[in-house]
Amino acid sequence: MAHEWHRRLEARQLTFAVLAFVAVAIGGLVLLIPPYFLQGTITPLPGVKPYTALELEGRDIYVREGCYTCHSQQIRPFKTEVDRYGPYSLAGESVYDRPFQFGSRRTGPDLARVGGKYPDSWHWIHLRDPREIEPRSNMPRFDFLLEAPLDLSHTRKKLEVMRRLGTPYDDAEIEGAVASAQAQLAKLADGLRAGGMEISEIGGRSEGLAVIAYLQKLGTGIDWRSRGATEGRTADAR
Repeated sequence: MAHEWHRRLEARQLTFAVLAFVAVAIGGLVLLIPPYFLQGTITPLPGVKPYTALELEGRDIYVREGCYTCHSQQIRPFKTEVDRYGPYSLAGESVYDRPFQFGSRRTGPDLARVGGKYPDSWHWIHLRDPREIEPRSNMPRFDFLLEAPLDLSHTRKKLEVMRRLGTPYDDAEIEGAVASAQAQLAKLADGLRAGGMEISEIGGRSEGLAVIAYLQKLGTGIDWRSRGATEGRTADAR
């Protein structure tokens, strides 16, 4: 008898469906509304800067090619991960990532601290053919990116959208987005050529260079090497 009311409700399919929808809607609102009032709780760490126009383009190519399906960008607070990749990730490091690229699996290594770990030439070769770096690698070739001209026609608009989402780009950065990206492309290409890499005219303004710029940005917003040494001394003292 105690559950008779429930059985009567189950028999009324339309009423039951409406009430179930209302319950799910309330639960969804409880999850979705609070974050809009909590945006100020995560602040950028000192040294963490928004992506440059070229780095933002590289991030979009990284997402387009599905790199996040094999690489994570989140070091968890486990000894094995900290020993391999460095100090665990902090929320403030990813404050300008929209969407976040934390990932959910590691067919390849974590990339949260890859910026500056290897020279630009290493990344160029690795995109061209990962087997040139590691014969056992199962990563596909991305050599086509090295000869695909980078489209900058939407770059300014992308920065405008990111500013609406909260990234602190100023008017000058948005107005000069294309020029900034072109200048960074030229600097990367000149550096690779000076290092002995054969870069074609198209390669010097390619999507591959944008990806390299993005990868070289990751993890450079904080001095994580000093942080790791400090945390290690603290742990030893306990």
